[in-house]
Amino acid sequence: MTMPNNPLSDFDARRATFWWLVALMVVLFLGVGLRYPWPADEPRFAQIAREMVESGQWLFPTRGGEFYPDKPPVFMWISAAFFALIGHLKVSFLLPSVFAAVGTLLLVHDLGKRLWNQQVAFWAVLILAFTPQFLLQGKAAQIDALVTFWITLGCYGLVRHFITGPHWRWYFVSWVAMGLGIMTKGVGFLPLLMLLPLALWVKNPAAVNDEDKVWRWRALAGLLVLLLTVACWLGPMLWQVNAQGTDDLLAYRNNILFRQTAERYANAWGHIKPWHYFLTQAMPLVWFPLPFIALAMIKPLAALLRNDAKLRVLLVWVALVVVFFSISKGKREVYIFPALPMLALVMAVLWNSARESKPARVLAAVLPWVLALTALAITALGAVIQWAPHKLSARLQEYGDLLDTLGLPLVGLGVVLLVLLVALRRRDLFVRLAVNSLAIWVFVSLVAWPRVDPHRTPQQIMADVEDHLPAGAELGLLKFKEQFLLFSQRQLTHFSYLSKVQEQERRAWLWVKEAPNRFVLTPTDAEVTCFDFAHGVSLGEAHRREWVLLGAASLQPECEAPLRDKRFVYQPDTQGVLP
Repeated sequence: MTMPNNPLSDFDARRATFWWLVALMVVLFLGVGLRYPWPADEPRFAQIAREMVESGQWLFPTRGGEFYPDKPPVFMWISAAFFALIGHLKVSFLLPSVFAAVGTLLLVHDLGKRLWNQQVAFWAVLILAFTPQFLLQGKAAQIDALVTFWITLGCYGLVRHFITGPHWRWYFVSWVAMGLGIMTKGVGFLPLLMLLPLALWVKNPAAVNDEDKVWRWRALAGLLVLLLTVACWLGPMLWQVNAQGTDDLLAYRNNILFRQTAERYANAWGHIKPWHYFLTQAMPLVWFPLPFIALAMIKPLAALLRNDAKLRVLLVWVALVVVFFSISKGKREVYIFPALPMLALVMAVLWNSARESKPARVLAAVLPWVLALTALAITALGAVIQWAPHKLSARLQEYGDLLDTLGLPLVGLGVVLLVLLVALRRRDLFVRLAVNSLAIWVFVSLVAWPRVDPHRTPQQIMADVEDHLPAGAELGLLKFKEQFLLFSQRQLTHFSYLSKVQEQERRAWLWVKEAPNRFVLTPTDAEVTCFDFAHGVSLGEAHRREWVLLGAASLQPECEAPLRDKRFVYQPDTQGVLP
């Protein structure tokens, strides 16, 4: 898996790449089945997949029986397919991201080999191994790993056609991938931005006939392919909305087509950040150390860009993606994740050609010390947790039960990282970075996840609910998260997850008032006015929030009437429940 710090032969590079690909795939799959879905996003998508399988309703995703209009359905479809195949949500919920990350890895490797050589493909694999965001997203049940796969496939198809082609089959595959990307998350069209640098630097070769040309009128058919792909979902969805015409379906259509796309981009209402957020805050952290390597080796990079049009196409596309997301006021680190695979190829070419340069030697001398300091910090943190917990900050001490289980393991991880740095001190910098990264993720997957898991789920709270509810009681949820649906063993009523808490509370008050055996589970920070917490039953704390059961005795004499009495009932299937 490691290579000496000298030029790689094709054979050595192929062999090393094979073992690194195997190691990365193993790490991606490690931990599957060892933890439940964690907030904020994972429980939502897992619950939607579960409801698809239980209800047979796949066209309109639901969360507790209520339509979920925030994202298109492809990620949920794939999650539901894995759940239907495996039958155990704890195992299946991570698999879409894992397989998407594997697919992205293989596409990047193949592009590096085709556009340049096996050595570049080798370095690109290592870069994805040590760049934090790649494994972070590949091991999380969120949409971003899958949409990144579709976007990478879209870029792959365009490159195969315009740079190594003509290859019309791959060209049209890229448009199918963009359609699937849009049906996963609206930004799936991002490969289209690559047409700008391709038009600048890739021209039709001197050809005997039209079939040898990469630019032809038939290229316009790509847009039709994209539209037909999206129509496979959009057509049936719109037909059902028009056929039934309910208020909820109309609201779903308007939200998914307008509010969550153009409006969210042009007039973002969350995650508001300055225009330079990606450059100054996100990229230095989630793409570490790539921005620092690029800055340190800016002269070799500029020389390569002058002489290599392929490199210019990829780097300009990465820049266009970052600019596109920087224009919107709403910004999150995951937004730029789709640009990472192409950036990995750019950095792989740079390192392959300039790893013996003076800036590269300086980096090879400095960055291992950063790794060593990180390892020492991990060791010191573990030691303090284990033997001097009173020295931790007050905020950390709130997680005392969790930290008690991580003290010695963190000491062990720090020691292992230090040993690896010493053992691999003569290896290439990228090899040391990648080994360090994989070691950390093995620890996270096999040691940290199982210990943290009980503290990230409401499993104990839901068990306590069952102990406190009288026979025949009904349970409602107020200001809840999707995790509570996942861990329920009984029928649940909620009052529209999408409504304001005050409106949900008024509906809950009416619901409890209608029957004496109804109870509402809510946190004490819900700031309700229609219920009296003093007459509720405290179930203790979870996620630093106290949870209470409120029954008929907790009702205030009066409560303002809701604007609309809206209720959703969810009956979980006894098969496939998480506990």
